[in-house]
Parts: sequence; C-alpha cells; structure tokens
Amino acid sequence: MTPWFTLQRSDDSCPVYISRPDNVEHMISILPDALRAAAGGRNFTGESGEIIQLYSAEGALIGVLAGVGEAGSDQTGPLAAGRIMRTLEPGIYMIAARPDGWDLKLTGIGWGLGAYKFDRYLPEKHVPAQLLLTDGYDSDEITAIVRAINRGRDLINTPAGDMGPEELHAEAELVAAKYGAKITSVVGDALLTENYPMIHAVGRAGPKPPRLVEMTWGDTHHPHLAIVGKGITFDTGGLNIKSASGARIMKKDMGGAAHAITLAEMIMANNLPVHLHVALAIAENSIASGSYHPGDVLSSREGLTIEIDNTDAEGRLVLGDALCKVAEAQPDHIIDFATLTGAARVALGPTLPPFFCNRDHLVPEIMASTLTAFDPLWPMPLWQPYRKLLSSPIADMKNAGGSFAGCITAALFLERFVKESSWMHFDVYGWNPSRTDFGQGGGEIFATRALYEWIKGGGVKSAPDPGNV
Repeated sequence: MTPWFTLQRSDDSCPVYISRPDNVEHMISILPDALRAAAGGRNFTGESGEIIQLYSAEGALIGVLAGVGEAGSDQTGPLAAGRIMRTLEPGIYMIAARPDGWDLKLTGIGWGLGAYKFDRYLPEKHVPAQLLLTDGYDSDEITAIVRAINRGRDLINTPAGDMGPEELHAEAELVAAKYGAKITSVVGDALLTENYPMIHAVGRAGPKPPRLVEMTWGDTHHPHLAIVGKGITFDTGGLNIKSASGARIMKKDMGGAAHAITLAEMIMANNLPVHLHVALAIAENSIASGSYHPGDVLSSREGLTIEIDNTDAEGRLVLGDALCKVAEAQPDHIIDFATLTGAARVALGPTLPPFFCNRDHLVPEIMASTLTAFDPLWPMPLWQPYRKLLSSPIADMKNAGGSFAGCITAALFLERFVKESSWMHFDVYGWNPSRTDFGQGGGEIFATRALYEWIKGGGVKSAPDPGNV
C-alpha cells in the first residue's frame, strides 16, 4: 500500500496501547493475560514519551505500552502517534487502545508523518514501522494526505542542483498526470510576450529558464479555488547577495510551490468538489550578467511599476504576476503560499505560520480548522497605514518596505495584485529546525491540513461575501 500503512492483517501484528497517566490502571486491567503478565513490574506510568516493549517468554515482541502524558500537555494531540512510531522496529503494528478524544484519522496521519525520512542520497533506504489501518480508519483519505505531505517534504529537502526550475516543473506534471489535471506552462522569454515580466526579471539570470506552470482540475460548476505557490528553486539574494548562513538552506525557497502542490494533491486525491486552478511561479534567483539590479523599475502583469529596493525580496515579485493571472478569472477564493519573509520567523518562529486574509469572516473559520487539525496558524493584520512604507518616488511602489513590519508590508504588496478577489496569504517557513512529534527536521509542510479540512467543509463556497470586504 505505502511504506507507512498496510491493510493486510497479520497474525503477528503487534498491538500498541496508548495511555495517559490517569488511565493506566484501567488499561493494564484490560490487557490480554500474556500482555498483563509481561507488563507486571514494569511500572508503566503513561507519562509523555514513555515506551515499554513487552516480550513473550520466547523473546517475541507481543505488545507496546506508550505514554502521552496528561491531556492538554502538548499541542500535537493524536499526531503524537508519529513520535511513538519512531521508537518501533520495522514490522506491522495496530493501535489497540488510545486516549479519549484521539481521532482515528489524525492518529493515522501522525503515524504516517512520523514515518517519513528523506533518504534519497543514503545507501540504506528507510524501512518504517507500518500501521495496520483497520476498520474505522478512512484509509484512502489518510493515505492521500500523508502521501501529499511527504511528497512536499521531499521536494523541499531535495538540493537545488537536483530540484531546479525544470525538475520542479516535472514534479508538477507528474501530479497533474496522476489525477487527470490539465497542465500548461510559459517558459523563458515567452514570459515577456505573455506578460509575466516580473517572473522573467527574477529568473532571467538563472542557469535554467524561469516559468509559470498552471494546473486546472475539477468541475467548472463547483466553487473556483486558485492556489498560487512561490517556486524560487534557489535564492542567492541576487545582487543583494545573502550571507553564507543565509544561503545555506535556500533550497527550501521553493517551499511555497511545494505547499501548493501538496494542497492540490490532497484536494484531487480525495475528489473534493472544487474547480481548482494552481499557478506555480518558478525561477532561480541567481547572480549573472543578466541579473536585475537594485534601483531597477520593473513592469508587472497588473500594470503597476515596481522599483527594486532589494533583489532579495524577489518572491513577492514572481507571486505578483501569478496572483494577477489567477485573479483575472475571478475565482471564489485565492490561497497563496510563500517562504517569503524572515520577519515572519522573528514574529512567530519557524513552526507557527502567519496568515493574512482580506475577508474578516473567514478568519474564525480557518482558526477553527487549525484547532481540529492540530495544524497551527496565526492571523496577522493587513494594516493599511503601512502601505506608505512601500511608497516610491519614481514608481507605483517599491518591492520592500524597510526594517519594520516586514511580513505585513510583504502581504500588502501582494494584496495589490489580487484585484477584488477573496484571498489568503500564508508566509510559511517550509523548514523544521529540529525534530518534532511528527517530523524529522528539515523540509516541512505547514497549514495544508487545516486548509484541506476548511475546503472539505465547504469553505470556498462561503469565501466571497463582499459585505465583509
């Protein structure tokens, strides 16, 4: 089925009993005799991170006790199944008991996400413990969500030498082909003739030509959702060059495109009732004789002129042209993802992405989805007085607003390109600096599970609501 799950029952499937401290006594009392005997004297307490493996007299593993601590003691809930999974040897396991309130879908998702390891360049391939998806799990949905997120992680983790504009384009084509989506592209100098001047300017110095890749899928009678992703496959900073430490993980600067592909795959694999339009603005921000310069004035698809204050603020430029393109079709809602600003990381850290929304009534809906999906986000303001920070004496605006409120001014820049459309912007990091309950560290996908649940619940249909603009 996948490396993480199986549907095949086996006589030697090992049961895993997950407990909180206040339920240990009851759980021990209901264990089968052999397991209860093996657990005797082991002093299992149910504290977070506690794992006790139980063996038969012959030395065979016959059960696992796993503690997850008091209710409310962490922020990951059932996704902590990923942490448990990482302690287990390869084999087939089934969850025989779990805490009250642990949703089966989230438990399965946590297991699958915890099983991930980026092993493309390692001689020995990772073999994770498999979870038996018994009756009660929606195995197709769980598998599709985990597969999409782990694909997105792979895209981010792959070095720029192997994940340049052509390779990222090819990955989008693979996903489109799998789900019967139509895919088109505008590549290289055709970006100028087709009026995507900012994408062209950012990527024209790169070793492989920049491009706009679009994917469409679904019934046109369904609510129209556009998803836009920043796909800067490596960011040198351009002529405003990054430091060595700043450039070290810039393979992740295509993380917005990886998020867009991930959410699109979740939607298509689970056949959600939306008409989907995905736009990936793909380029490498390189330094060469053709690089655009600080002080240049660029045109844009929207017709606005942009003075380049800093060539390292390139993501908002490529997104501007892509957002303008999808907005021309007047979708019911636009979502964009971008590894956009260091200011967002200063404000909220690496694992709590800020989001901006120009429809106030949608913010509580998204926040409710973050809680049920254990996929945290935080709303930030489109504070209009800060638009003046983008003012230019020689163009309609600058591409950077100085040292204050960097993630807000970046969002305000993007807002100029969505016309009147309902829109959300997610400033994601695309990276976990360290291991989490369900992630190994490295490339990471944020926000998509919460957004998937919101879309599945009909959120796109309620998005326009011009009375709340």
